[in-house]
Amino acid sequence: MKENIFDVLMYLFENYMEDEIEILPDSDVVRTELLEAGFEQIEVNKAFDWLESLSLQRAIKPSASPVFRIFCSQEIEVLDLDCRNLLMFLEHNRILNSANREIVIDRAMALESEEISMEKLKWIVLMVLLSQPDEEIAFSRMEDIVYDLLPTYLH
Repeated sequence: MKENIFDVLMYLFENYMEDEIEILPDSDVVRTELLEAGFEQIEVNKAFDWLESLSLQRAIKPSASPVFRIFCSQEIEVLDLDCRNLLMFLEHNRILNSANREIVIDRAMALESEEISMEKLKWIVLMVLLSQPDEEIAFSRMEDIVYDLLPTYLH
C-alpha cells in the first residue's frame, strides 16, 4: 500500500477518535490492527508520533488580544492561499483561536507533505479541536464544515 501518515491518521480518527475523548485505547492493539490493515510500520509510527506531539500541545493558552499571523516561506509552500484563507476564516468565526491555529499549522507541517489540500487541512483542524479541552462547540461547528453540512465560505 502507498498510504501516508495522513491516511493512517484518518483511519484512526474514523475508527477510534471520533466518538472518544481519549485518543487511543491501547496503542499496541491499535498498532497491530493498523499493520494487519496494510499500513506500513514506518507510517504507523509517524502517525503515533504526530498524535503524541498533538497531545503535548494542550497547555498552550490563546492570546487575549487580536493577533496578526505572517506565514514563513516553508509554511507558504505547504499551505497554499486557500488553506491560509481557511485558517483566517476559521479564526475570524471563532472556530479556531490563535493558539489552536498555531497547533493546526504545526501539525500540518509535521505531515511531511509537499502541500496540504483544503480537505486535509479541514481534517487536521477537526483532529486538533478534538484533542483540545473545552472545544466541543468549535469541534461541532468544524464537523459541519468537514462533512459539508455548511458552506465553508459565505459570499
